[in-house]
Amino acid sequence: MVAILLGIALSVLDSSILNLALPDITRHFGASPSSAVWVVNAYQLATLGLLLPCASLGERFGYRRVYLAGLAVFTLASLGCVLAPSLGLLAGARALQGVGAAGMMAVNAALVRLTYPVSVLGRGIALNSVVVATASVAGPTIAAVVLSVASWPWLFIIQLPFGLAVFLLGRRALPTNVARMPQAVLRPADVLMNAAMFSLVFLAADALGARGGGAPDARALGMAAALLAAGVLVAWLYLRRQWHLSAPLFPVDLLRIPVFALSMCTSVTAFAAQTIAFIALPFLLLEGQGRDHFGAGLLITAWPAATVLAAPLAGRLIARVRGGLLSGVGLLALAAGLALLVLLPDAPANWQLAAALFLCGTGFGLFQSPNNHIILTSPPLARAGAASGMLGTARLTGQSLGAVLLGLVFSVAGVRDGGAEIALGLAAGLAAASAGFSLLRLRK
Repeated sequence: MVAILLGIALSVLDSSILNLALPDITRHFGASPSSAVWVVNAYQLATLGLLLPCASLGERFGYRRVYLAGLAVFTLASLGCVLAPSLGLLAGARALQGVGAAGMMAVNAALVRLTYPVSVLGRGIALNSVVVATASVAGPTIAAVVLSVASWPWLFIIQLPFGLAVFLLGRRALPTNVARMPQAVLRPADVLMNAAMFSLVFLAADALGARGGGAPDARALGMAAALLAAGVLVAWLYLRRQWHLSAPLFPVDLLRIPVFALSMCTSVTAFAAQTIAFIALPFLLLEGQGRDHFGAGLLITAWPAATVLAAPLAGRLIARVRGGLLSGVGLLALAAGLALLVLLPDAPANWQLAAALFLCGTGFGLFQSPNNHIILTSPPLARAGAASGMLGTARLTGQSLGAVLLGLVFSVAGVRDGGAEIALGLAAGLAAASAGFSLLRLRK
């Protein structure tokens, strides 16, 4: 359990810990801010593009091997980040870190399924969700503490002993999977098309400027449209190749299971709603309501704090309440909380904002664990790796979709002229649609 939780915490922390250090990295290498952003993008692109290939490797050669190999690559790449003499080599080392993180994240949930007895599997998945949520929130805080006393390379130095310790512990403790898929062969063309499909969507979101919270210009909109069109074309060709394979890299065989497909739709739309809200909220609080950064940050913390509290409760309820119903109720709460944020007066009290955000976080915490439980347990055990890879893929795809939609909202309505409220309304609609997908599972 410790090896699994620390590994996923390392990979999630690394995706958010570096944002605060980008100005320091820019000054250190004498680079432009637009170039320095690729230190973050390289990690995310490598992770997104290789999740499913790593999951396929896990099904063929064993989840334990892929997890430990990913952890070793991640730790060595952290050392490479410390020693990188240029921005280009730092971005390359970060991409290598992303490869290692993909190895860990792709099979993490499959290892959870092998580790926990069936009677408490829901609690194990909930504990994983709590660690992911906590690590996501803790990243900027840890970075702020480290950067207040040391330079940016120490963000990677502190990862080295943890990576080594988790590797040694994992070699002793992690289980091996008996049920494997020897026919799961990685074809280079499929791997390239998989990476291209996800990368084009990610780059479209980046071109819209939504990841940085800015409003895109006409050139950025044209670039984003071209990238999205290319992504759709690659996806069509790629999925046609996968459709009739017995162990496809992109698990279309699992998407033929109705409850699995509905769970993926639930996850993608829920994470799209969360991403829109997380990026739009600072604009609402800082620009729309004139709050300071400390006060806004403290209010936003109510969301992840509620998620951390609600996820263990959801884990205990999984054995008693049907997952589609429990997730659906949570997502309706998320939609209600987002709608409240839009309907509050122009100058709401702190308690009103905190209550709405706490409701959002509680709903998200109730949704995530039962939804992940259905995704992980509805396929056959031999395809647990593919299901595990799809967990991370759904999260990252939803986040990219949310960024694209938010960029479109900001391009039409502007950032300050009501754009944040429109974005939160869109997020509420996506959360309600996600609840609909979840409740449809009750019929399956």
